[in-house]
Amino acid sequence: MFEERISRARNRMEELGVDTLLLSVGADLPYFTGYTAMPLERLTMLVLPQDGEATLVVPALEAPRVEERPEAFALRPWGETEDPVAIVAGLAGRPARAAIGDRTWATFLLGLEEALPATAFVAASRVTGPLRAQKDAAEIEALRAAARVVDAVALAMRERPFAGRTEADISRELVDRMLEGGHERANFAIVASGPNAASPHHEPGERVVELGDSVVCDFGGTMAGYCSDITRTFVVGQPSADLVDLYDVLFEAQEQAVRAARIGVSCEAVDAAARSVIAAAGYGDYFIHRTGHGIGLEEHEDPYLVSGNATPLAPGHAFSVEPGIYLPGRCGARIEDIVVAMETGPERLNEAPRELAVVG
Repeated sequence: MFEERISRARNRMEELGVDTLLLSVGADLPYFTGYTAMPLERLTMLVLPQDGEATLVVPALEAPRVEERPEAFALRPWGETEDPVAIVAGLAGRPARAAIGDRTWATFLLGLEEALPATAFVAASRVTGPLRAQKDAAEIEALRAAARVVDAVALAMRERPFAGRTEADISRELVDRMLEGGHERANFAIVASGPNAASPHHEPGERVVELGDSVVCDFGGTMAGYCSDITRTFVVGQPSADLVDLYDVLFEAQEQAVRAARIGVSCEAVDAAARSVIAAAGYGDYFIHRTGHGIGLEEHEDPYLVSGNATPLAPGHAFSVEPGIYLPGRCGARIEDIVVAMETGPERLNEAPRELAVVG
């Protein structure tokens, strides 16, 4: 698998005129090596030339954590008194153009710029983004398995009390349920109630959920390396007519965007499919973010469903579809599913009920 991924990276590098790919912390490294580097002041970096052997430079004390894959890359541990930047520069040769990992610490990039003054550096995502965006069958199954866990959590929460509890308390329950379901970690658990629901990335706090509140729950984590992400909206007690109207519009917008997410359709067209429904209903000014983001080893990665992104969806593209409507000072609502562009059409990985959930 890693040999094949490295081969595709080299083909992409040739297309872009990139001589060397340099990958440090972040999801690119495990994608090509199977190793996730700790974010340390000690440099870890995969040096992948367009021609020649790939080498993973790693602190010696971290080397025991690396599963060696000699068919894909050589391992070069470095000792505490060695200069890892000099080691990387030596392995890189004298590339005219190098692509460096987007998450690389600035101190290491600055050091490499000094060591390789004739080299032009570009973001590695130009090489790696399109490769990682198209998931293979095993990756899709990993995303599907992670989605099943958060589906079960969302379903269970429809039977749980919300009134009288703090947002933070409900958030902790979401985290606990994700971990109990098999996630290695929870990446986020947004719980936004009442007027706080008008803030898409609200930090759950000590506000007590009250009768009549809409409550946006957006949560996800990582399982077997791949991410989950789901949003469901709850209401405490019977919803007002205004909230029902708003939610009906949102439900239709999400449905139309999912239906539009077919192979060959541009990312911005999927965004427009959701946005046009919301705008036609008079809520256009209250849909304040893109319709979706890619998902895989990271919660947010290519492709992004947003106006201006003309990239056509391709087989294996996995992404969220999550339109929202947010009325400042009043309430908010969002529906989010993970969808994969398949030859047979868009496949929702999340199957938990999308209807507005009435809770106590």
